[in-house]
Amino acid sequence: MEPDLFTAAAEDRQENDPSSSPLAVRMRPRTLDEVVGQQHLLKPGSPLRRLVDERSGGPAGPSSVLLWGPPGIGKTTLAYVVSKATNKRFVELSAITAGVKEVRAVIEGARRATGGYGKETVLFLDEIHRFSKAQQDSLLPAVENRWVTLIAATTENPYFSVISPLLSRSLLLTLEPLTDEDLRGLLARALADERGLGGAVALPQDAEAHLLRIAGGDARRALTALEAAAGAALAKQEKEITLQTLEETVDRAAVKYDRDGDQHYDVASALIKSIRGSDVDAALHYLARMIEAGEDPRFIARRLMISASEDIGLADPTALPTAVAAAQAVAMIGFPEAALTLSHATIALALAPKSNAATLAIFAAQEDVRKGLAGPVPAHLRDGHYKGAAKLGHAQGYVYPHDVPGGIASQQYAPDAVRDRHYYRPTRYGAEARYADVVERVRERLGRTGPADGAAPAGD
Repeated sequence: MEPDLFTAAAEDRQENDPSSSPLAVRMRPRTLDEVVGQQHLLKPGSPLRRLVDERSGGPAGPSSVLLWGPPGIGKTTLAYVVSKATNKRFVELSAITAGVKEVRAVIEGARRATGGYGKETVLFLDEIHRFSKAQQDSLLPAVENRWVTLIAATTENPYFSVISPLLSRSLLLTLEPLTDEDLRGLLARALADERGLGGAVALPQDAEAHLLRIAGGDARRALTALEAAAGAALAKQEKEITLQTLEETVDRAAVKYDRDGDQHYDVASALIKSIRGSDVDAALHYLARMIEAGEDPRFIARRLMISASEDIGLADPTALPTAVAAAQAVAMIGFPEAALTLSHATIALALAPKSNAATLAIFAAQEDVRKGLAGPVPAHLRDGHYKGAAKLGHAQGYVYPHDVPGGIASQQYAPDAVRDRHYYRPTRYGAEARYADVVERVRERLGRTGPADGAAPAGD
């Protein structure tokens, strides 16, 4: 909402006495050039640049935008910078506390400001995904008629949480996770800047590395932890934030883990091999190490999806859907709640029956193709839909399986070179035992009784 007397007084106090505000608030960028990360959204002519450009009006004025990304990567910061940099009227609402009444009041105020003295209004709506459909509907006339330019922020997938008419009238801008380099620059600025710690303490490399790990790409979390650790160091009259002081402050041990080095691959490998070995406790240990070290949850989810096909396959056909669902959930919720989803999937995969038959099958088929065992597609299987195909004999003699009792047509499908190769060799573990019986009957019906072919061994 627009600031009242008390809000204005609080803002004046923060400006005159910066130490009264949290470090994360004091270090908010004052211009778009000070924003850390998100450079793909800040190029000349970009929607955010045009929002603060007084020349960008008229029929080609700036569009309303939806900012989508996980917490702590700059959605509110971008809106704050726009509010400070623009001469437009800026109003802020939170979907947690505002309703249709408040939205309509802002819209009416925007219409009066535009009609009365030509002042455009920028409306920042935080956590728009918390608005109901009716509440989002109330924004449509204002956005469509450009009574307000909307900046809406959400941590949830807007294709699920924002109504289609509002999506179609706005530009969707996806914010990228902050990198370690982004956060390193932010920490350096906070340590040196007078708005921040003003050089009161130093941050050694080992403490900085741990701080980056626990931040997990969240700028707000990084600055909050830095402020707490700096306060603890100064209370002990120390000139630098030691690793021990940082650990004591944030209550999290420094995990020996380099996301760009051997530990990254070693711990990820150990996680997958523990799942493969059905040791659920070891798998959870390695999962916890990756989480505590600030590993990207999407990387962990990708490894679990691979494991579901590589090591479980058809022994438990639900393993892959479980892993895929976990990956989708992780992408939408992020840490810390994503840890629960990753634990769910890891336990399910570790305790599932194991089979690498699907893995060996494709390896064997690929090996034959690399050796040149391909050959022409049998004529009766070739495409017969184009003019002249019949003259070439294409699709002639093809038996439609649905017209045959049992639904299996005894005809040649594979090229001559691999006609009798058996790539899929199902195990008798879990649900795959049923597939073993099925494939045996089908091959017999097809007359494919040649020797089974071997395959290269699989491994992580």
